[in-house]
Order: sequence, then structure tokens, then C-alpha cells
Amino acid sequence: MLSPSSFPIVIALLATFCGVGMVIALFYSHISRRSEAQRRFAAIAAMDAVTDRRTGADEVRRKKAVDVTLRELEDKRQAKRGAKPSLANRMRQAGLSWSTRTYHLTAVAAGFGSFLIATASLHMSPLTGAGFGIAGGMLLPHFYVNLMRSRRLASFSAEFPNAVDVIVRGVKAGLPLADCLRIISLEAQEPVRSEFKLVLEDQTLGLPMDQAVQRLYERVPLAEANFFAIVISLQSQTGGSLSEALANLSKVLRERKKMKAKIKAVSSEAKASAGIIGSLPLLVAGLLYLTSPAYISLLFTTSVGHMVIAGSAVWMLIGTLVMRKMINFDI
Repeated sequence: MLSPSSFPIVIALLATFCGVGMVIALFYSHISRRSEAQRRFAAIAAMDAVTDRRTGADEVRRKKAVDVTLRELEDKRQAKRGAKPSLANRMRQAGLSWSTRTYHLTAVAAGFGSFLIATASLHMSPLTGAGFGIAGGMLLPHFYVNLMRSRRLASFSAEFPNAVDVIVRGVKAGLPLADCLRIISLEAQEPVRSEFKLVLEDQTLGLPMDQAVQRLYERVPLAEANFFAIVISLQSQTGGSLSEALANLSKVLRERKKMKAKIKAVSSEAKASAGIIGSLPLLVAGLLYLTSPAYISLLFTTSVGHMVIAGSAVWMLIGTLVMRKMINFDI
């Protein structure tokens, strides 16, 4: 039994409980929604943390895979860098359809022609003419193959950025890489067209794309082809956006092209000076032969003159090579 004095306390407690109940009844939905939102936020934050950890682990694994792939490619390049290209490879890179026998026959013909010019036109002794013939037979075909090889590689380097741009646009449009290469093999300029046609033929024979592109670098030993092979190999082994990687490669190739043009413009004055200095002895000798043939004919009719010509040619060759080394830049 409650005493009369405790009635006010009980009434106050009941009133308090009633007020709290009314407040809870009025704001229960808002409180429950807020707690549910907090739980959802907490769950999302936990999922984000797990995703970040997974993404970080995937990124670490991808970086390790890229490092391993680059190390393997660099080891392969180092193993092949010391070996000089064979005669057949140099003629293949020059775009010549010669066989080794054709090259040797051309060397014999060049040597015989040099011997006839030295003995019949320059009135040299047979022994000196034989020396000129041997030098002509060994050097003239070699220089011709190197000249054609340099021109073909330069043409490939100039056209290759356009081919990479075609691949980038095709990949962004949803075409497979093989179809993009097929478009280049049909519509690009030579020698890019024929080289990419060989890449497609290698792939048709069952060779993976990354290995087929690596063989492109073996046929065309340029830094641009090496970069392209590395990008394709990395994308095939580690994944990633091929269009973005090739777009960056295209930008790098065009910047290299601009740098080459800038270097050519800066070194043009030095090249002109080297050409003038190198041609002066020949021009002076030709003018002397036209004005005073008896004075300069001693160089071609006496043994001392032959030794002077040989020594002068050697020193001219050394000076030309030194000037060429000074004005040529590799990037």
C-alpha cells in the first residue's frame, strides 16, 4: 500500500514515462531511419576499405608483373644487341630481294669496274689498280646496302606514328587489334604496310600477338618498333587499356620526330660546313687537272704520287668520319 505522501512521486514518474513514450512515438520513425542510414554508411565504409585493400593488392601485383615483363624483354634485347645483323638480314632490312650469291656477284662486278677505271681512266699501275679493285668490290656493295637500309628505316620511322594512330582510333571504336593491323597492312604506306602484313602472317601461323610484334622489331631495328613491341607485350601479359597506352606511345613518337627535326635544323650549318670542307680537296684537284694536267698528273703516274693519294685519302676519310660523329645525334 502506498502512503498518501508517495502519491506525488508516483504521479511524477508516471507523467515522465508518458512524456518519454510520446516523444519516442512521435520521433521513432526518424530515429530508426537515421540509425539505419548510419548502419548503411558504416557497411559502405567497410566495403570501401576492403575494396581499397583489394585494389591496392591488385595494383601491387600488376606493378610486379610489369616489372617482371620489362626485365624479361630487356634481357632479350641485351642478348640480341651484341650480335650484328647478318648479310641476309641487312639486305632484308634494305628492302632488297637479293640473295647472298647476287651480293657476291655484284661485289665482283664492282671490283672489276673499279680496276678498269683505275687502270684505263686514271692510268694507274696494275698493282695499284688491283688495290682499287679490291677496295671497290668490298666497299661499294656494302655502302649501297647500308644506304638503302637507312632510307627504308627512315621511311618506316616517318610513317609509323600514323599507323599507331590508326590502331588507337580502331581500338577506341571497338575493333580488335588484329583488324586494326589488317587495315594498316592494306592502306598504309610502304614499308609499314609490308611489315604489318608479315605480322599478320605470323599470327595466322599460330604465333601469339606479342611474339609476332617482337619479330617486327627484329626485322626493323628501330626504337619506335621496340616501344610498340613493349606496349603490346605488357598489355597482353598484365592487362590495361590498350588504347590509352598506344595513345601515349603515339605522343612519344611524335615528340621524338619533332626532336629529330629540331636537331636536324640545329646541325644543318655544321653539316654544310663539313660538306664544304670535305669537298674542297676534290674540287681543287679537279680544277688543277683542268687547268694544269701535267702538274697534277704526277699523282697518278708516279709511285710517290700514288702514296700521296693513298695517304690523303686515308686522312680525308678519318676527318670525314670525325666530322660525321660530331654532327650526328642519336635520340
